[in-house]
Amino acid sequence: MIKILVVEDDIAVANLIKLNLNTANYESSIVFNGEEALSVIESDRFDLILLDVMLPKVDGFTLFEKIKPLGIPVIFLTAKSSVTDKVYGLKAGVDDYITKPFEGIELLARIENVLRHYNKKSNIINFKDTEVYLQEMKVKKNGEIIELTLKEFELLVFLVQNKNIVLTREKIIEKIWGYDYVGETRTIDNHIQKLRKKLGWKDEIKTVFKLGYRLEE
Repeated sequence: MIKILVVEDDIAVANLIKLNLNTANYESSIVFNGEEALSVIESDRFDLILLDVMLPKVDGFTLFEKIKPLGIPVIFLTAKSSVTDKVYGLKAGVDDYITKPFEGIELLARIENVLRHYNKKSNIINFKDTEVYLQEMKVKKNGEIIELTLKEFELLVFLVQNKNIVLTREKIIEKIWGYDYVGETRTIDNHIQKLRKKLGWKDEIKTVFKLGYRLEE
């Protein structure tokens, strides 16, 4: 699993970032100042660092120069909109730069882009005892392959990537069957029932009355 370090002194912002990362199936850790970040980076391995510029004890720019030789991708986070700061960061070799406040979906898109550039984007997503291999379109539960149809596989991936989030039938139709789908929503219900049976997820895939479904971790 991709492991991301969040270096952000604003507790509320840091927790919100962590929530977005967890939703996207990234493993994450939070530290609140530059000195703590240096200590954690020396003792653990990370695939990417989200680094606030304005940090206590050791600022983001100084910290970046210290960790740059490690070759870990870095995205700067800052409340500043100064072009000078952006140019300084990019010239220093930072991989990307995002200005607060930002939408979670934008941050995740930038993270995915940087990881793809470093060929670190994981091909496998996990949920409990189930592994979903995205490129191979293969599913294993407790090491055993589970045979799924294309639509069942696509629905499973959508559920796992949005675990603990209510997915309406309309959203599922748009994502899996497309905007021009003219069939009945009962098709979704049938596919959900098949996934529950094949994966043994009777309790994991919850029906949300009059709305849709939610995969609960």
